[in-house]
Amino acid sequence: MTEDNSAHALEDTAFVQEPRLWQNETWTAKVIKNEDDDGWAVAMFKDGETEAALIGPWTMGRDKKNPKPLDGNAFITLVKTASEFVRRSEQQLHATLHQSVTVNGKTGRITALLDIVPDDDNPYAILSAQDDGGDTLAEVRVEAGFKLNRNTAQAWVDAGFEKPKSPRG
Repeated sequence: MTEDNSAHALEDTAFVQEPRLWQNETWTAKVIKNEDDDGWAVAMFKDGETEAALIGPWTMGRDKKNPKPLDGNAFITLVKTASEFVRRSEQQLHATLHQSVTVNGKTGRITALLDIVPDDDNPYAILSAQDDGGDTLAEVRVEAGFKLNRNTAQAWVDAGFEKPKSPRG
């Protein structure tokens, strides 16, 4: 073992690597009893989080009673899967909170943007309009449940960017 490899090995052993618990600087994999049946599951926790980012089935060991032990290759696969799952969830949340639609205005194309602020007590959204150059033409506060689509965007532009009426009256 070279000096570089031994230093790297020391770094790797600073994290728990047990048959049912494996971790690195970002992720912890924990093999748990599956509450729904007699099998096992693996929960992936991102560092600092109390809730699992991903829980999936885990393979039984040879004795058909206990779980197969975690190992480095399985952990790498689990980290890739959990990371991809978290990334997709974040992308989906971003797409939900930040929407845009482009419509025709009197002077050219206008992009209507809806940015939702998911406040627990008072959620709201900002509806804004930009011209092709990215300059803001209008901005109004609307309800968080405002539905942005081609029809609502076009109606807002055609109305001269007047604040849309609440659907409740």
